[in-house]
Amino acid sequence: MKTRITELLGIRYPIIQGGMQWVGRAELSSAVSNAGGLGVLTALTQPNPESLRKEILRCREMTDKPFGVNLTILPTSSPPPYEEYLDAALGSGVLIIETAGRSPKEFIAKAKGAGAVIVHKCTAVRHALSAERAGVDAISIDGFEAAGHPGEDDIGGLVLFAAAARAVKIPLVASGGIGSGRGMAAALMLGAEGINMGTRFCATQEAPIHDNIKRALMNASERDTNLIFRTLRNTGRVLKNQVSDEVVGLENRPGGVEFSEIQPLVAGARGRAALSGGNVDDGLVWASQVIGLIDDIPTCAELIERMVAECREAMLEGIRAFES
Repeated sequence: MKTRITELLGIRYPIIQGGMQWVGRAELSSAVSNAGGLGVLTALTQPNPESLRKEILRCREMTDKPFGVNLTILPTSSPPPYEEYLDAALGSGVLIIETAGRSPKEFIAKAKGAGAVIVHKCTAVRHALSAERAGVDAISIDGFEAAGHPGEDDIGGLVLFAAAARAVKIPLVASGGIGSGRGMAAALMLGAEGINMGTRFCATQEAPIHDNIKRALMNASERDTNLIFRTLRNTGRVLKNQVSDEVVGLENRPGGVEFSEIQPLVAGARGRAALSGGNVDDGLVWASQVIGLIDDIPTCAELIERMVAECREAMLEGIRAFES
């Protein structure tokens, strides 16, 4: 499977592991890279830049294949030291940076000067074009099915992937709602040259989260996600559980809700404790609609090899159907 994404990133298969808060750690990232995809460490999962350096070293002890670092840049009143995290990654020899959130424009020159490539994750074609003009090397675009923050336009992948592929000239990665070989084939047929998966990699043996969480993802249907923060114009897609149900209820009450009222429910530390402790209803569990397609918890290698085989077979089936 050779595309501009495999060539750009130096990987065997055009499959990227999403940079997920609390989950994008060395155990998972190294397993994905060893299996032929691109593993991604999440910078802000680490409490400080020095901890990121140590996590990069730990990952490098587990794989000799390429892996990247995700840096999500969000507007906040007290931002973390983003540039110091970037310096930690570049200084540790990481040559693939995935950016997300607001524009990475201020960091592009530094990353390029260190010889790194930048894959920018966004949720709209207009943002993809802006990032392309700013000089990123590839675009990863999230459809509305995605976990995390899929934007406010509510455009599903079937339309968004095709629209983005038509608009941008640099390599495109499809993200959101992909967890099978057929989904991968569809993304490639729509014009993407790679895929990004987050939730599906959470339900693997190497994912550093509690087995109860993995089983909850496996047992859920495509209808078992909630959209939170809709009234705050910061939509997030999460697993349907007691906490996210409560957030939605508060948002839908007459008069709405202030973020300060729901902040204790959605605190990152609470979500991290749920992921590690296994109490599915005790914190937010970010998940995409792909949970409706998850029916096992394989190793990363088993998942990737199966997906590639299914993708190839789906493409051949399409050709045979057309020819008949």
